Amino acid sequence: MSAPPTATASRKARRDAVYAPARNWGPGFFVKLIVMALIDAIGVYGIYTAWTVRSMPIVTVMIVLVVVANVVYFSRRMVPAKYILPGMIFLFIFQLYVMVYTAYVAFTNYGQGHMIDRNDAISRMQGNSSRLDADGPTYQLTLLARGDDIYFGVVVDGTAKAGTADVPLTEIAGAKVADGKIASAPDYTVMSSADIIARQSDVTSMRVPVSEEPADGSLGTSNAMSAGVYQPILVYDQATETLTDQETGTVYRDNGRGSFRSDDGAAPPNDIGWRTGVGFSNFAKLFTDASVARPFGSVLLWTVAFAFLSVATTFLLGLFLAVVFNAPRLKGQKLYRVLLILPYAFPGFMSALLWRAMLNTQFGVVNQTLLGGAGIQWLQDPWLAKLSVLFVNLWLGYPYMFLVCTGSLQSIPGDMMESARVDGASPWRQFRSITLPLLFISVAPLLISSFAFNFNNFNLIFMLTGGGPTHGTDPTKPGSTDILISMVYRVAGVDNGNPDYGLATALSIIIFVLVGAIAAWSFRQTRKLEEMA
Repeated sequence: MSAPPTATASRKARRDAVYAPARNWGPGFFVKLIVMALIDAIGVYGIYTAWTVRSMPIVTVMIVLVVVANVVYFSRRMVPAKYILPGMIFLFIFQLYVMVYTAYVAFTNYGQGHMIDRNDAISRMQGNSSRLDADGPTYQLTLLARGDDIYFGVVVDGTAKAGTADVPLTEIAGAKVADGKIASAPDYTVMSSADIIARQSDVTSMRVPVSEEPADGSLGTSNAMSAGVYQPILVYDQATETLTDQETGTVYRDNGRGSFRSDDGAAPPNDIGWRTGVGFSNFAKLFTDASVARPFGSVLLWTVAFAFLSVATTFLLGLFLAVVFNAPRLKGQKLYRVLLILPYAFPGFMSALLWRAMLNTQFGVVNQTLLGGAGIQWLQDPWLAKLSVLFVNLWLGYPYMFLVCTGSLQSIPGDMMESARVDGASPWRQFRSITLPLLFISVAPLLISSFAFNFNNFNLIFMLTGGGPTHGTDPTKPGSTDILISMVYRVAGVDNGNPDYGLATALSIIIFVLVGAIAAWSFRQTRKLEEMA
């Protein structure tokens, strides 16, 4: 008689039964192998791309994700992780990374003139401010083309080299040289006279680095036939971390805010800044800089008023219609309900554009047809524009509240209403003491989410009024109907080409904190309603 299996042997048998499919080298294994090979290829490409732009945090994260994915999907002991990992990766990339990066940008000067790193800014300033070295060598120039890019081709110490504005001179393998000039080169096309004339401005303004070191200068040409060496006017000293103007002797130092400045505050020629940390200065600017703080306060008040009034008006109208069309004796309820939710069936941005046309002062249907040719400036007057925004949002939002309230009313037990009628309660008393409290318990979370949505209702503001009417001619200043999220859009400078992403993201974080605080307070009040019920 054989001995009974030990506890360890039993656990091993169960584990083998669970992971037996992982040892099966059938078609499923090879499908997994192909899929993982594709994922690894994409991951390696992402790592290479991030490496070329010197983004080491992204390189590190990509390597970790690729390694973890391979360990999980080729392991026999991580069956639950095989299902959890994809969701975790997407959560990390599309949620956590975006949140962390947004928070990071809020503490930097990232914006117009400060979008690159420090080393790139120094290289560009040196490359953009240069002068011809009269004592330097002169090379016979061959203009080469590869795709849409122009290359300077020269012979340096008997070696054919070519480079473009972004690529320093590099040796060309297999190039043919005649009389000290490149005659042809593999993978390159020698530009004809007609092509050179057509792109003359690009050729004469082009500077090709001689090497990776900016101090070695760059090649430039004025006649497309010969190229001379241009030496940078600004020379960077690594030891002192200063830029020195070789013509004037002025020394420029890092001012700690992403720029080089002289002792008297002057900027260097062709000044270019870089992205750097600025601490809480963006947040401080929202409350201390008069040009930002003054409109921020007024926009904040209007945003809260707009979100509250939008929720209140849409809820009251939706509730009224839900009560009216929930009457049991009313005939044609389904038809009426379909007609009432029609505004909800159209895309919101299209409806806003249609209302913008209808409210046009000169050609709109509202003025010309309904009001007999009146010249009311619905979208040009600050207060009328606010009323127009609230009205259009009411038209867009009441169907949602109507549907929500209808569903909530139908879920209220009928015996409660019957008991109230037997006790002699009037219809108003029934509505106030039974219907409304029970309705609020189910609807309150939706009202909170609706408030948060309208707090950030960018589409309506942008499509209907564009935030206007604006104050003055400065496009970065908020208009009468701008809410905080559209103010972020203005501050970001997408339209005017002068973005300030650091300030815009700081404002976005303020919005997040405000909405979160209001939502937390509202949910606490909702729990009180549930306890009372």
